Amino acid sequence: MAMTDRLNLEGLRYAQAVAETKSFSAAARAYGVTQPALSNGIAKLEERLGEKLFDRSPRGVTQTAFGTRILPLIERALVALDAVAAEARRLTEPAEQKIRMGLSPLIGSHLVARAFSKVRDLPVPRDLVLSEANMQDLRECLLAGRLDIILIPAVTAMPRFEHRVIDVEPIVVVSPDSAEGTEATEATPLELEEVSKECFILVPDTCGLTTFTTQLFQTHEMPLRTYPGEAASYRVLEDWTKLGLGSAMVPRSKLTSPDVPHRPLMDEGREVQISFEAVWSADSPLSVDLLRLADSLAAARH
Repeated sequence: MAMTDRLNLEGLRYAQAVAETKSFSAAARAYGVTQPALSNGIAKLEERLGEKLFDRSPRGVTQTAFGTRILPLIERALVALDAVAAEARRLTEPAEQKIRMGLSPLIGSHLVARAFSKVRDLPVPRDLVLSEANMQDLRECLLAGRLDIILIPAVTAMPRFEHRVIDVEPIVVVSPDSAEGTEATEATPLELEEVSKECFILVPDTCGLTTFTTQLFQTHEMPLRTYPGEAASYRVLEDWTKLGLGSAMVPRSKLTSPDVPHRPLMDEGREVQISFEAVWSADSPLSVDLLRLADSLAAARH
């Protein structure tokens, strides 16, 4: 009994995420925490359980014999805990008429407007209540049942949730020399290999843009050169490029104006795009409407 009193719920969730993704780094991205924080949480859990759950080697992460026995129990315990929260919501909010939607700051206003339109088209009229927050808070609120659905860039795994890609947007590059070029609408596209030589200004890794940028370069095994500081907003990114501090990579809708000089980013002639997804729980009391909403947002992509 003393052992279970000291078990940390966060550590249990971290262990389950590693078991599902077979990767400490992927599990850390899924929960929006640093890899050392996740590793430390699992180490504390293993210390309290008395044995290691995972073996790490150059070939990847595998479950120990002890982990193979314990991890299914951890999963069942977490499913039961989530079921308690879901059932409590069903009993206390039987006539809930609102959909609580969380948004990453990277979500464009056009997508928000589309969500309002699609909610009005649902068979049961509902209000849409919006909350903008960083990726970690959005995931935690969805896990805890404080949000019904979240719209985020599709850059991190969220095991056991429903997902629909609802929008795809081109990525553009704003560079110190962009203003010296042609008009934005006629700007020459940039190949990814070209921009790998540039220095990029990043925003704090809370909205998903820095994760996307990092993954893009990692996937192509290219070095990402970064400015040592961080911009607090997309407008600041543009201002700093004008000062010559570096280049910026953003979804086209996040330009403060279409007139901001920018260049389309290409990968061997194909437009580099960022995908946005709706994420929700199949156990939600609103799951039928949430599925209908996500499908209608996806169908309205243009």
